[in-house]
Amino acid sequence: MKVLSFIPLCLRPVRQLRISAALLRATALELAILAGHLLLYPTGLTPERPAPTPPPGPEPHPSDAVLLLAGGPVHPPVVLLHGFVDNRSVFVLLRRTLARHGRQQVECLNYSPLTCDIRTAAELLGRHVEQICARTGRPEVDIVGHSLGGLIARYYVQRLGGDQRVRTLVTLGTPHSGTAVAPLASAHPIVRQMRPGSAVIEELTTPAPGCRTRFVSFWSDLDQIMVPVETACIDHPDLIAQNVQVSGIGHLALPVHPAVAAGIREALESSDSAAGAAGAVFVA
Repeated sequence: MKVLSFIPLCLRPVRQLRISAALLRATALELAILAGHLLLYPTGLTPERPAPTPPPGPEPHPSDAVLLLAGGPVHPPVVLLHGFVDNRSVFVLLRRTLARHGRQQVECLNYSPLTCDIRTAAELLGRHVEQICARTGRPEVDIVGHSLGGLIARYYVQRLGGDQRVRTLVTLGTPHSGTAVAPLASAHPIVRQMRPGSAVIEELTTPAPGCRTRFVSFWSDLDQIMVPVETACIDHPDLIAQNVQVSGIGHLALPVHPAVAAGIREALESSDSAAGAAGAVFVA
């Protein structure tokens, strides 16, 4: 018995060393991404111009997730929503990737860094989505939200009737159950709303019967902004939700990493019935 109990103790330093090495690599990548993003940040300060309206085509059927026109698929527009004190520049790489794979209608919404209420930002998102649907003639959109952006989009879908417009909501490192990171940051009202047990987080735990939107939540085992990391998972009995674990990268890497981009494309292309196995793992 002494030998058996001694072996795990010997292996613990090895396991901890592996975790530390992975964390160091993830941290180095986070710093590199942060440096690059700071250079791009000024390019995303101004709102983007609306995409040009596509040529008129057959009237879409509201129940269609993908329409076949001229022999090829026509996807719903994709709305990209950034995180706290960020802007649309964070999605430069993801946007290019989506465009290369047939997503020609991709738009970003900038909300003000002075925004102090998730509910207000969700209402703004709702108006933006209505404008996109009116301009493109499409009855639905897909949304990809990073961090706080995913929480704003979820509030719109779950609490403001956005499930009538949003086919698929993909969240990247979003504190669905609230995050306890950086207590001093709670001086900002919107950060307080991202804390466990806040009024907004509690609202999202209330029943949502008949919610039509499909949720896909990407979470990372090395996300230092999500405390605990599992808070980026969606756990709600009324929601069609799939949680996808990403291994070996941090919070800032989620919108730019090629493996995550591939997972996002798969999520957007899959059916509303949440095709694919829940809890699949992407190893970065």
